[in-house]
Amino acid sequence: MFKNNFLESLTKIHFSVPLIFWIPVICYLIYRALVFGEMEVGDVLFYFFGGLAFWTLAEYVLHRWVFHYHPTSAWGKRIHFIFHGVHHDYPRDRLRLVMPLSASIPLATTIYFLFSFFFEEFTLSAFFAGFLIGYLIYDECHYAMHHANFKSGLFKKIKDHHMLHHYADPERGFGVSSSLWDAIFNSGFGKKHKKST
Repeated sequence: MFKNNFLESLTKIHFSVPLIFWIPVICYLIYRALVFGEMEVGDVLFYFFGGLAFWTLAEYVLHRWVFHYHPTSAWGKRIHFIFHGVHHDYPRDRLRLVMPLSASIPLATTIYFLFSFFFEEFTLSAFFAGFLIGYLIYDECHYAMHHANFKSGLFKKIKDHHMLHHYADPERGFGVSSSLWDAIFNSGFGKKHKKST
């Protein structure tokens, strides 16, 4: 993608790196809510699972309206290609299936700042910990959808849904870790597509 080796390296990442980086952050956020915020365990769990649930909607919105936005300017097309177009051109590239830290850290920081307008300090810690867990589930599911061979069950259904997004119609099937919001927004695949998988 880049002639500069340093910039090129920022676009590639092993699937384990987000886990190694973000799990300690999540643990700290939960610790912060429990110890510094003196929140009850039940309250922490409530906000944590609220953040996890909210992630599912954020995943859908980001994938559908941000990653699949079609800019008209040459600069916009280049940015789009860097963020998501390259993945559709090379869907089996093992080093471009999870978000690199060079993108996820600034994005997470921005989202945390935006959430701070709606939550108090320690409830935000619990909520954002759940949101980040949702992100990790998404990232690792995305890697698995492209490289694991599921024979049956829930993960095979999720994989089939995502493969239809890649190989049948990239303007449908925006849920990666779940097809819930595709069902709600009527952007999933009909029976005709599903029979072909």
